[in-house]
Amino acid sequence: MMWLGACAEGLTVPVIMKDGTMDAERYISDVLPIALKSSNKMLENSWTYQQDGATPHTHYSSQKWCADHFPHFISKERSPPNSPDLCPLDYSLWKELAESIDWEHATTKETLIGEIKRAVKKVEKEKNLHSVLDFTVRLRLIQKNGGNYVR
Repeated sequence: MMWLGACAEGLTVPVIMKDGTMDAERYISDVLPIALKSSNKMLENSWTYQQDGATPHTHYSSQKWCADHFPHFISKERSPPNSPDLCPLDYSLWKELAESIDWEHATTKETLIGEIKRAVKKVEKEKNLHSVLDFTVRLRLIQKNGGNYVR
C-alpha cells in the first residue's frame, strides 16, 4: 500500500506500507501525521486536505483527526463519493510516476519501493502545478456534467 499527496509545490513524501492492511487506526497513526508534516513543509499553513472515499478515509476517527489537525479539510460530506476525476494523482501524476520508474530495475518489492521514492523526486514541479490547476477546471466540468465522470 502506498499513500502519496500532490500539490502545486510538488509531491509529498510517499508512505509505503510493506505489510498489513489499512484501517482508520493505521491511517491516523502512520499516514496522516506524515501528510501533515509534508504539506506544512511545502505550503506552510495554506493548504486544503482532500482524500478519496476509501473506508479508512471516511471513518469517523479519520474525519475528526483531519478536521482537528489540517488547516483546511474537505470532509466526506462535501466531497463527491467517487472522485478520481478530482484527484491530480489519478488524472495526471500516476502516469508521470510510472514513466519515471526504471521497470528493469524494479524486480523485487524492495527495488520497486526504491524506484517509487526516486520517481517521486523526478516528477517536475511544472507537472504538479498544471495538474493541480486543472482541478478547478475539472470540478466545473463535473458540475456541468451533472456530477458524472469527465471523459
